[in-house]
Amino acid sequence: MFSAMEEITDFKGDVKISDSVVASIAGLAASEIKGVHSLSGNLTNEIVAKFGIKNNSKGVKLAIDSGNVVADIYVNVLYGYSIPEVSKKVQEKVKQAIESMTGLSVVGVNVRIVGITVKV
Repeated sequence: MFSAMEEITDFKGDVKISDSVVASIAGLAASEIKGVHSLSGNLTNEIVAKFGIKNNSKGVKLAIDSGNVVADIYVNVLYGYSIPEVSKKVQEKVKQAIESMTGLSVVGVNVRIVGITVKV
């Protein structure tokens, strides 16, 4: 079910898109939404970030099968923003970004709210 590379075939040859590229697209798209403070990664991503290494796929988990994508996005929302509104915008933006940039079909974007951040 999980692929190392998603292959797109056309008459000129093959194009292979790494899962990490698709995850980066999703992460960047989600980060653009007003009310999203940050994406939340696993412990490894958090340790890597401490060393100043930027990881655009942090907080994104993908399942890609036969050109269909399901994305799980782990989000910290700014206090005062509507969680349902922010979640819907994240879903729409991530779906649009992945489909327009890769040609893959997004069948689901699951938004997981993992925290609320108070802006000081």
